[in-house]
Amino acid sequence: MGGCFCIPGEPSLSWGPGKDTSSKDPTISSEFISSSENKEKCFLPQNMIPDLTLSFSVKSRSRRLVGIQSQKAQFLITFKTMEEIWKFSTYLNLGYVSTCLEHLLFDHKYWLNCRLVEDTEIHVAMCSVDQPAEKEGEYLTLCENELISVKMAEGESKWEGVSLVTGQRGLVPVSALEPLLLPFHQWFLKNFPGSCGLSRKRDWTGPYQIGRGKCKAWKEYEREEKDELNFHQGESIEIIGFVIPGLQWFIGKSALSGEVGFVPTRIIDPDSYSPMSKNSAFFSDEEKCSLGFLGSDRKAECVSFLRTLAQTDITSVYQLSGFESIQSLPNDLSVSQSEGFKETRPGGAWEEHQAVGSGQSSSSEDSSLEEELLSAASDTYHLPEPDNLDDPELLMNLNTAQEEEEAENFTPLLAFLDHEGYADHFKSLYDFSFSFLTSSFYSYSEEDELMAYLEASRKWAKRSHMTWAHARLCFLLGRLSVRKVKLSQARVYFEEAIHILNGAFKDLSLVAALYINLAAIYLRQRLRHKGSSLLEKAGTLLACLPDREYSAMSELDVVAYVLRQGIVSGSCPLEARACFLAIRLLLSLGRHDEVLPFAERLQLLSGHPSTSDAATTILSFLYDKKYLPHLAVASARLRGTQSVQEMTLPIWQVHLVLQNITKLLGISSPSWGEVSSLACPALRQALTYCEEQADWSTQRVLCLILSKVYLQHRSPDGAIHYLSQALRLGQLLSEQEAFESSLCLAWAYLLSSQPKKALDILEPFLYSLKETESVIHKGVVYNLMGLALQGEGRVYRAAKSYLRALNRAQEVGDVRNQAVALANLGHLTLKSWPQQPARNYLLQSVKLYSTLQASMETDMELVQVLLWLAQVQVYGRQLASGRFCYEMALLFGLRHQHLKSQLQVTKSLCHFYSSVSPNPAACITYHEHWLTLAQQLRDREMEGRLLESLGQLYRNLNTSRRSLTCIKESLRIFTDLGERDKAAEAWLGAGRLHYLMQEDELVELYLQTAIQKALKSEEPSLALKLYEEAGDVFFNGTRHRHRAVEYYRTGAVPLARRMKTVRTELRIFNKLAELQISLEGYEKALEFATLAARLSTVAEDQRQELVAFHRLATVYYSLHMYEMAEDCYLKTLSLCPPWLQTPKEALYYAKVYYRLGQLTFYQLKDAHDATEYFWLALAAAVLLGDEELQDVIRTRLDNICQSPLWHSCPSGRSSERARWLSGGGLFL
Repeated sequence: MGGCFCIPGEPSLSWGPGKDTSSKDPTISSEFISSSENKEKCFLPQNMIPDLTLSFSVKSRSRRLVGIQSQKAQFLITFKTMEEIWKFSTYLNLGYVSTCLEHLLFDHKYWLNCRLVEDTEIHVAMCSVDQPAEKEGEYLTLCENELISVKMAEGESKWEGVSLVTGQRGLVPVSALEPLLLPFHQWFLKNFPGSCGLSRKRDWTGPYQIGRGKCKAWKEYEREEKDELNFHQGESIEIIGFVIPGLQWFIGKSALSGEVGFVPTRIIDPDSYSPMSKNSAFFSDEEKCSLGFLGSDRKAECVSFLRTLAQTDITSVYQLSGFESIQSLPNDLSVSQSEGFKETRPGGAWEEHQAVGSGQSSSSEDSSLEEELLSAASDTYHLPEPDNLDDPELLMNLNTAQEEEEAENFTPLLAFLDHEGYADHFKSLYDFSFSFLTSSFYSYSEEDELMAYLEASRKWAKRSHMTWAHARLCFLLGRLSVRKVKLSQARVYFEEAIHILNGAFKDLSLVAALYINLAAIYLRQRLRHKGSSLLEKAGTLLACLPDREYSAMSELDVVAYVLRQGIVSGSCPLEARACFLAIRLLLSLGRHDEVLPFAERLQLLSGHPSTSDAATTILSFLYDKKYLPHLAVASARLRGTQSVQEMTLPIWQVHLVLQNITKLLGISSPSWGEVSSLACPALRQALTYCEEQADWSTQRVLCLILSKVYLQHRSPDGAIHYLSQALRLGQLLSEQEAFESSLCLAWAYLLSSQPKKALDILEPFLYSLKETESVIHKGVVYNLMGLALQGEGRVYRAAKSYLRALNRAQEVGDVRNQAVALANLGHLTLKSWPQQPARNYLLQSVKLYSTLQASMETDMELVQVLLWLAQVQVYGRQLASGRFCYEMALLFGLRHQHLKSQLQVTKSLCHFYSSVSPNPAACITYHEHWLTLAQQLRDREMEGRLLESLGQLYRNLNTSRRSLTCIKESLRIFTDLGERDKAAEAWLGAGRLHYLMQEDELVELYLQTAIQKALKSEEPSLALKLYEEAGDVFFNGTRHRHRAVEYYRTGAVPLARRMKTVRTELRIFNKLAELQISLEGYEKALEFATLAARLSTVAEDQRQELVAFHRLATVYYSLHMYEMAEDCYLKTLSLCPPWLQTPKEALYYAKVYYRLGQLTFYQLKDAHDATEYFWLALAAAVLLGDEELQDVIRTRLDNICQSPLWHSCPSGRSSERARWLSGGGLFL
């Protein structure tokens, strides 16, 4: 079993007819459809990997990724169990897979772009991978496509099976079986076993849509039982409730006689009634609303939650310059995960609501009895059935004194119960909470006493021929018997009540409760043979009547029977209706854990918008309760796109989305009101609904929250848009809210580097606030104006504003604002004036912060101040003090587990220990902490870069194994990120480390892989770089140096020529020449050195030309071509600077002239030229100050002058030799 996903960017695959069976592999493809060219920038880079191949195994009901198809840009998933296929295919069909992929594929830039969210859609398509079909065998004698439950036995050709239609047992050939198409059906039939007890010859034709209104009969029908209706051909029948395809009966009323009874669905004209939506599961608004109570009463709580998120202290607390670098970023993402789990897991208000709703009417003892009833497979004892149904008192152990009471004692009760038909005061008798025990019969403290009283009443009703009182008393006695788990006794009472009614339907609630309770007992006691017709009719009463109240917890058995019948008959409307009934009953019982499969199936079957909307509400609640945040957010988002309801629904949706996003990201409830960008679509939608409702207050709250999201992600333009709306709304609400919104907008302008617009907002407040007594507000405005003036470069005015803000804070004794004002002054002077004032201001600020009560907000401000103070100390070369400030700042970040503050300080410490005060061990320590922070922030790109840096640091310390571990981990990350150049460099780095570790068998593998990755990226510059670096691995090493030639000559050189990068080609030929010289391959060295010399003249790089001709001279000298060597050496010297600038240059001159003297005297036999060369070498040695070298050269000069060659040469003349390159110049 498997599936396949297509990485966004490939053509879409349309929905195929693939089946969800164990013999097929469902293959899934996803396509990203977008009209914008910039949308790729919004992808999380780790998910854009069309050329990566991975495989891993996942057990225990998990998906298994088995590979990624590079050419098709697809990735394959397999499933180990049918339940996995069922769940995945369900989420796929519900649209949740696409939405969850958006959560994974897109970063915050996508969610902040409203148009992009609306314009983007991920399509997921399904196809199948065929497997070999089994051999066909002999067909069953049963009907084709009949559902059969089998007991599988490996190696057997026949399995034992049970027909789900008739309940018959027998052996079934394995070759004749096919798996059930839908996994939900397999799950349900496995967990709710049983058959429908129908005849195989049953006429399955009938209506295929849910209908209501009136219908006409095909033919005449004469009833077989008293509860059925007689009618003639063509007679008009009024449908009571609805007619549902898949059910054998519906309830009808004859237009001629006015009688009510069961009508067979097979003999009515399906075109004669009014059809409903094919898959509508709700028959009334009340039924639909019955599922919407989960969040409909939480408006006040949700609005309060949103107001908490929107809270800001900008009107009373000064803002710190540059503080947005810490303040606007999210908190710890990993350490607090368990806290978030503990906070949201227990269920909160929804679960409390459910607990209250389910616990209002029954005690714990009652619920335990009902659970015992529902958990029993069948009644373990059977009371003997009486010979006469009119004598049930023989089964009761009654007090004989009660039987002799006078009839007058029962008259009020009998008169109450003998009302013909339904009355509102009978409602408490039929509900499943047994509310009649505390209402109609509250005077009886013991149930046994009440049963004795009711039994005596039943006797008097029977004697008095009070039909309705008799039936209702039997019903109550039956219910109390069920409550005591006396099912056989209850069955007798229910059967008696149905017998007494004799087909009367005037109290339809009583009839439905009797039939359904009796059917539940038949199913519990496995008495389908006795009541097959009653089961059918009970299912009709259960499914076809809208707004019916449940009368027993055991009705779930009847609901399961109806659902089984819908599956067997292939009736989607009946299946949807049964799923709805199961959901409503299970929610009423508080059994939320069992609701999810039915709700998901209902959502798949529901084509009606209202049905889908209500089902999605249930799913959102259940996913939230089951701690499935991805699905909860996905369902809420999908519900939001469909819902056009009142304001409470989108507010509830926003609340749910915000709560589950914190779970999805693994963070606790944010202490600073931080909101993930994933919530932006829900927030925008809620804002639209508030606009329609003209709810200015909530609308402003949502604008403030959206602005916070944009500021958190460094997108002040979006924040300005929403804050402008908030300002307009605040002006409509109150002066205080307008002032707050104005300050928020000014702060956003400051963050977006628009200080002029911020000043335009702030300056009017200086005049308006003069008339008020608000000193704090004046200080806040002066502080913000200082920030704006500082942003405009007006330092003097900014300093005056800060000082005024400081005075206002001192006037009211606000220590925190004093500390902020001093810090802002320190930051201003740090950039504008000498360091001493900045140090003084910052130190005063730190002292004031130390007197404040510790909190996250003040400590994070202190972190920023300590960073500024550390910069001042480092600039003043007080490194110990600077290191102390950095480390103190890091301690505050660790104290509050605030990742971004730690990140900022750790970066500074890494720079400090790498450049300012080098300490490799400390540098590695802080780089490792930086890496931990990147992992917790889930910044994969940063994590990869840090691992790469750590690999280099460990390599510098000669810890190759640690370095290799880091490099390989960075390789995995860069591959996931789709950064091919980085991944290729990591492959090469790993190969280099394997070379250093002398693991030669792996070196070529990694180097070749690196080059292949570079070639696939179609970036020749990267391939050229890696070819050269791969050759450098061997060139700079001590083993297998000849292997560098392959990478240089056959790889790098052709690419360099194709790209026309002359300097790179020159550098490579220089390396090739030097390599061949060291390997004593002088003929090859001559070729490469000559090419390098030619290229050097073209490149017009004098330094490279010098190197090329020096190597060429060396090669000529090694080949004993001394005249050419002399000419090349002289050419090299001509390229050197005319004035010696460093000792290295002087040493080079001395050595070259010394060699020229040697080869001229000994090889070319020219004593006079040799003397001149040695004199020049001596001059360079004198400039160098090397006495030993001078002595050697003088000794050579003395030897030449005393040699016979000196006397044999013409005096004062040198021999004539060709100077092709140098022109014969001799100079120093």
